[in-house]
Amino acid sequence: MDLLNTLVEKGLRRELPTREEALAVLATSDDELLEVVAAAGKVRRQWFGRRVKLNYLVNLKSGLCPEDCSYCSQRLGSTADILKYTWLKPDEASKAAAAGVAGGAKRVCLVASGRGPTDRDVDRVSQTIEAIKEQNEGVEVCACLGLLSEGQAERLRAAGADAYNHNLNTSEGTYGDITTTHTYADRVDTVRQAQSAGLSACSGLIAGMGESDADLVDVVFSLRALDPDSVPVNFLIPFEGTPLAKEWNLTPQRCLRILAMTRFVCPDVEVRLAGGREVHLRSMQPLALHLVNSIFLGDYLTSEGQEGRADLEMIADAGFEVEGADTTTLPEHRAGGGCGPCGESVPAAEDTPVSEGRTVAAGTASGADPASASRTDLVAVRRRGAGTDLAPNA
Repeated sequence: MDLLNTLVEKGLRRELPTREEALAVLATSDDELLEVVAAAGKVRRQWFGRRVKLNYLVNLKSGLCPEDCSYCSQRLGSTADILKYTWLKPDEASKAAAAGVAGGAKRVCLVASGRGPTDRDVDRVSQTIEAIKEQNEGVEVCACLGLLSEGQAERLRAAGADAYNHNLNTSEGTYGDITTTHTYADRVDTVRQAQSAGLSACSGLIAGMGESDADLVDVVFSLRALDPDSVPVNFLIPFEGTPLAKEWNLTPQRCLRILAMTRFVCPDVEVRLAGGREVHLRSMQPLALHLVNSIFLGDYLTSEGQEGRADLEMIADAGFEVEGADTTTLPEHRAGGGCGPCGESVPAAEDTPVSEGRTVAAGTASGADPASASRTDLVAVRRRGAGTDLAPNA
């Protein structure tokens, strides 16, 4: 396909595709899927070889969030039967993190529900970061604590944090349909604060919330403009007890097309296969490794993931290798921070075209594949690891 040849050439040059080209990837047929995966795989291998970076989540504080994000089981008003607990102590969090590191994780992601941290919370997380670093030499630590206030990113950096995660989640045009208690601009501001403090920015999206193809392209182009080092691609986990519980809009094939489009738009960035891969990709997960260079090991925040041992077997069986702690994840040209196409800067996020008047609604989004059958049996609430007396899945 001429489209794929063009996209591969642009990806190898770190050149931004056109919106029309990105939309065309999402519109390819199932008959063309393996060609799409193979093409995006060439770009992935150019910048990351066959390495797969493992990341491990530790949910420091679960549930009871005052924000109303429709996709989240921890949201205000959620009746999802998830674990609810207040802050883990530093030694408890460090113990949980150690299990992930022992399983091969190179980065530990410390997450806490809530609008954003208080200064006392930053102190608490700083102590946790120090405890983890002291016990696990060389491990990367990423914090994900919500919206940051002035000076908090700098304090986390001083405590030893390497990265900060704050996802854009969806397009600016549809953000108000998903969340009303904060804005899309608030999220962009927090990512920029993290970057200004010298933290590696991690920001991604959630697919499967009823968005259109144009919305997906909008958010991925906005991420390219914001230029994070890591882009997690989540697929909605439709928890019972949340407003999006009936949103089953994804097929394994559509998930792979979304990952391929993200790789073409963000060729030299750590694209991470994140929450929902087991629910929506299912037996097609190994194909996704040809598109992404990073995954979460084991369980997620409030849901169970694939067994850690199965993750490692999947990586090996697919012909990939776990990235070692002594290997730099990003290509050399990104070592000092973000880098636009061919060393040039990309437009600011607010200059990225966004779709207008699109509403997130139940049912299959415009241009999407027919929705797969609901697989509520695959949505398993986490009952082990952090906040419990049971061993974590790593």
